[in-house]
Amino acid sequence: MKLSENDPAANKEGVSEKKKLDWSCSLIVASLVGAFGSSFLYGYNLSVVNAPTPYIKAFFNETWGRRYGHPIDPDTLTLLWSVTVSIFAIGGLVGTLMVKLIGTFLGRKHTLLVNNVFAISAALLMACSLQAGALEMLIVGRFVMGVDGGIALSALPMYLSEISPKEIRGSLGQVTAIFICIGVFTGQLLGLPELLGKESTWPYLFGVIVAPAVVQLGSLPFLPDSPRYLLFEKHDQAGAEKAFRTFLGKEDVSREVEEVLAEGRVQRNIRLVSVPELLRTPSVRWPVITVVVTMACYQLCGLNAIWFYTNSIFGKAGIPPEKIPYITLSTGGIETLASIFSGLVIERLGRRPLLIGGFGLMTLFFGTLTVTLTLQDQAPWIPYLSIVCILAIIASFCSGPGGIPFVLTGEFFQQSERPAAFTVAGTVNWLANFAVGLLFPFIQKSLDTYCFLVFAGICFAGALYLYFVLPETKNRTYAEISQAFARRNKAHPPVEKTDSAETDDKNTETPGPDPSSTLDNDVKNGIV
Repeated sequence: MKLSENDPAANKEGVSEKKKLDWSCSLIVASLVGAFGSSFLYGYNLSVVNAPTPYIKAFFNETWGRRYGHPIDPDTLTLLWSVTVSIFAIGGLVGTLMVKLIGTFLGRKHTLLVNNVFAISAALLMACSLQAGALEMLIVGRFVMGVDGGIALSALPMYLSEISPKEIRGSLGQVTAIFICIGVFTGQLLGLPELLGKESTWPYLFGVIVAPAVVQLGSLPFLPDSPRYLLFEKHDQAGAEKAFRTFLGKEDVSREVEEVLAEGRVQRNIRLVSVPELLRTPSVRWPVITVVVTMACYQLCGLNAIWFYTNSIFGKAGIPPEKIPYITLSTGGIETLASIFSGLVIERLGRRPLLIGGFGLMTLFFGTLTVTLTLQDQAPWIPYLSIVCILAIIASFCSGPGGIPFVLTGEFFQQSERPAAFTVAGTVNWLANFAVGLLFPFIQKSLDTYCFLVFAGICFAGALYLYFVLPETKNRTYAEISQAFARRNKAHPPVEKTDSAETDDKNTETPGPDPSSTLDNDVKNGIV
């Protein structure tokens, strides 16, 4: 012991060995496979409809003319296209509301597996719509794909937060955001005219969705479910310990089991909290408000507006129209690199600096972009400055606000509260998504380039709120995070009561039971 204390090299080796143990092979495979079949598909479906837009509208027009004997009215075509795009968000809301029921019954892993049924069904509907001459198949397919996204964006972060050690919980949680960005980039890449972005091949853009779903179906069954789910909700002690050993890559998991038991003694029962109960619970009032604020800012911060202006700004900079799709790939590349950067530094810098800094930088660059767009005809170099602002906004978003809200939702709440919390977060996420799609055209029409000042205000308000309210959650257990919120909630979490009770027990009891017998008793008595 003394040797290691006096030997820096030995200490470094110990830290290095600990990191290796944290990132076990099973943990890496579970995160990659889980995200590839879930958040990757969400990101892919955000961008995949952009490239084939003219071909899909031509398909709608042709189908309408064949059925009714006359071309479709332009307003009707616009309505059909708007429904095709926005129904994805409606499906996402439906999927979010299904997660609590499915997740409780099937568990986190099996929820992800069953969710692939929605992905494959949606892919077949959309890919076969042209051959069948049924525009309804494309619209229904988008809705079903939205259901898949709604389930995925709740079940995946929940699964990753419950299988990861607290030392790397943030980095592993960022895998969700990284694969969203990779999905967006892949959709942009496959949409190029040289690949699948042609009139004859656009249905295959949707058929590609089957591949990640099949990969997940073939890989995830060989990995265990969340150990917390197995212990708290299935009362499977042996299965929970085995899952811990698999994900952590070590035999001695007593410390992790004790942490879970400490959380269990706080909650005192395994009954899952409903959404109304969660909203009424004083001890989680500020965590719930914080999740709502971060999720709302995640969608309302204006990134969708950036995509609307990208092509026109690139055109103003003198880039030929036929080259713009290739330049647009740079935005997807910046997204991916920034999200990977966030995943690498989140455990060093923490959640607070990345979130507050991300929203703060977005405020700055949105303000600069408003100025450059207003003055873009005054000098030939100003449009290039607008391009720099666009890339900076995307990088600022993906380095923090683009993924950390999903991590925080998993970190703020105890096991019995987590499904309801993800339902609240997902509902806010998809409603805000739908609101942006519905209201942005009107905001843009009324304010033109000044619409970015609205988003700058939202980003500034989000950064200000998080600066005063958000505690740092890096390397903290769920109980410690609850304590950090306790003063603001003005309602102490149950841990204090439990601690005093345990102190009394220790004063009156003879030698205490060993940890394994405590685990047995807690599970048998339904104490969580």
